[in-house]
Amino acid sequence: MGLTESQIERYSRHIILKDVGGVGQEKLLQSKVLIIGAGGLGAPAALYLAAAGVGTLGLVDGDAVDLSNLQRQIIHFTADVNRAKVESAREKLEALNPDVTVKTYKTRVFADNIAEIIAEYDFIIDGTDNFPAKFLINDACVFAQKPFSHGGILRFNGQTMTYLPGHTCYRCVFNSPPPKGVVPTCSEAGILGAVAGMLGTIQAAEALRYLLGKGKLLTDRLLTFNAFDMEFRTVNLRRNPKCPICGENPTITELVDYEQPVCELKFNK
Repeated sequence: MGLTESQIERYSRHIILKDVGGVGQEKLLQSKVLIIGAGGLGAPAALYLAAAGVGTLGLVDGDAVDLSNLQRQIIHFTADVNRAKVESAREKLEALNPDVTVKTYKTRVFADNIAEIIAEYDFIIDGTDNFPAKFLINDACVFAQKPFSHGGILRFNGQTMTYLPGHTCYRCVFNSPPPKGVVPTCSEAGILGAVAGMLGTIQAAEALRYLLGKGKLLTDRLLTFNAFDMEFRTVNLRRNPKCPICGENPTITELVDYEQPVCELKFNK
């Protein structure tokens, strides 16, 4: 399609990268990324993907902006309190980059709507804060063979991995939601605001590298970090042949809604 003079200037720092160039930038402009959750993780991810010129961004969130969100959900401002998060976020993204088409879904994901929502997108970012959504996103993406980035944060900790069809999925590592009351919620345990920014930015970088077909993604790897001591660790993963959804004899054959508490991390908190 070719880039306009304005786009060449806007994306010049991408275009001079040998692994992006004009061809790569055009590929981004033709790409579609869905962000489920317009909060702590989804906010920085959406801003960086819009700035990068990803042509279509989908935003899924059924909540309204709360004053307590503003400590970390940087896409929302004080004047946005009580507004729908997807509308608040859409306004900022369109102001940042008019090249980007923003589609909003003022809802949460459920077993009966997620397949239709994710269908048109090239890559999905899990920016949710609860177990039901995380397992549902994984299962829907496995069924639809859609790549996605998982993210989880709590206190000073973050973790992320990227799923591609045929590789380790979320259930290969975590199997099933934990019992109620085992894991504290973000509102109970707290979260350092910048941790959300760190992880959401990593998820955006994963999406961009996937769309460009460049670099080594976090497939079959779990990246964890502790921002209190600023320590990062990568754990190699293996696809579980007994995984209930992507294993040799899957027992999960349809999408299910779970009722569980929010937030989780694999390692000790």
